[in-house]
Amino acid sequence: MSTHVAHAEALLGNGTVDRVLVLSIDGMHAVDFANCAKGVSPIDGGTPYCPQLAALAQRGVTYQQATTSKPSDSFPGLTAIVTGGSPRSTGAFYDVSYDRSLSPPAKTTPYGIVGGADLCPRVVGTQIGFDEEIDVDLTRIDAGGGIDPGYLPRDPKNHCAPVYPHSFIRVNTLFEVVRAAGGYTAWSDKHQSYELVKGRSGQGVDDFYAPEINSIPVSLPQVTLTACNPLPDQTAVANSNAWTDSFANIRCYDSLKVQAILSEINGRRHDGVASAPVPTVFGMNFQAVSVGEKLIESSAGLTGGYTDPYGVPTPALLDEIKFVDHSIGLIVNALRARGLLDRTLIIISAKHGQSPTDPKRVLRIPADNAGLTAPSSILSPNGVGRGYPVVQALEDDISLIWLSENNLIQTVGNVALLESHANQIGAGGGQIYAGPTLNLMFNDPAVDPRTPNIVVAPNVGVVYTGGKKKLAEHGGFAHDDTNVMLLVAHPSLAAATISTPVATAQIAPTVLAALGLDPGALDAVREEGTAVLPALQH
Repeated sequence: MSTHVAHAEALLGNGTVDRVLVLSIDGMHAVDFANCAKGVSPIDGGTPYCPQLAALAQRGVTYQQATTSKPSDSFPGLTAIVTGGSPRSTGAFYDVSYDRSLSPPAKTTPYGIVGGADLCPRVVGTQIGFDEEIDVDLTRIDAGGGIDPGYLPRDPKNHCAPVYPHSFIRVNTLFEVVRAAGGYTAWSDKHQSYELVKGRSGQGVDDFYAPEINSIPVSLPQVTLTACNPLPDQTAVANSNAWTDSFANIRCYDSLKVQAILSEINGRRHDGVASAPVPTVFGMNFQAVSVGEKLIESSAGLTGGYTDPYGVPTPALLDEIKFVDHSIGLIVNALRARGLLDRTLIIISAKHGQSPTDPKRVLRIPADNAGLTAPSSILSPNGVGRGYPVVQALEDDISLIWLSENNLIQTVGNVALLESHANQIGAGGGQIYAGPTLNLMFNDPAVDPRTPNIVVAPNVGVVYTGGKKKLAEHGGFAHDDTNVMLLVAHPSLAAATISTPVATAQIAPTVLAALGLDPGALDAVREEGTAVLPALQH
């Protein structure tokens, strides 16, 4: 038995963990971590440019072949991390999706999901928007106070009650299990809709904090970790801007959540005011790296992404990686100062990657070639929505298509049409999933009201967009989308590298096992057989 495995036995089987900190560096590929922890010659003389992460890896297990959810959107990506499940058990495909069993919201949403008080239960089948469009006021960083139930889909079988994200998810979360065992829980994220972490009970998270990332950027005098009053990038503070429009301002946004973590470590709630226990399980997501990977900020003369196919970051992305690394150092130091580090398990991963990493591979359709078009435009040229052949299409660097006629005959005909236009939709070397090939991944759309009828995974580098502000996108099945960093660190661990394929869904049962709780208490673990991460079990 190796020294590493012996340490792992003590970690997960012998009461050495009192709490777990989970951090998602959205967009952080496995190669990003490998490069920054070892160093690459063009940057800082080849020394590590994420020294804090590199130091954690010296007392941790690095999983080189970790795969996030498919689709690799933030919504199913986070759901996988906190439930242990895929869309097959969770029912979460994307933040914007479709459900054939629910009714439209009472009000039309800001992004155009048509609602009306009289549509439930009269209309069954609706687009689902679990992004910022369900905020009371999506322009404000506090979301105007939370979620407006009038923008939520409704359940025609439950007196047309609004369906919140936490009740939309079909399984429980690790936070519910920990809280039921007497633990205190906290989570910070980018949208109010990510209250999905509370689980079906709606009670899983004691301290939930979600400043709206797509709100209009405003000065943040409450941020003390960096200068954010005024915001450092004044070129991106107009009413048309969001926090994701600026390499500099996104660091201020993320600092809000870093300060929330520091407050929680210091025995306060996220705002630093009221006293609270140090959480048993807590964490946050970083957005800076994701923005650094895909943004073109013309007003500042900056372009993110990579310089080559090998994951060497541009200066703009490098700054974001260094910021996140520094922030993680602050968190680790806070744990150390409180005497908590030795009994805290730290898990760092990502909800999703970003594709493509090779800057020469990007093809934005139709922005880069007006002769090309998205799959939904082939199948439903006059529009998408109720009354059209395609009732919902979600298209980033993947295309998820829900058809108005939910049967295999119609699906086969539509697949044939897409195949005949494969080059036009950038899928000449990609793949179209439907029927048996789709059902191997997801529940059959004939029995699951949320499963799309067709999934188009186009050529690597294809992004369906009419704009040129982005170099990359996520959501797809490509390696760049799904191969993310995964590090499990604890002072009792020796450094180890695991090349066996694993999934981010294995984080949830691993958290429970580390705390001495039963991973089988998670619904998705029982349904899908999700295992604890290897090389940690006793």
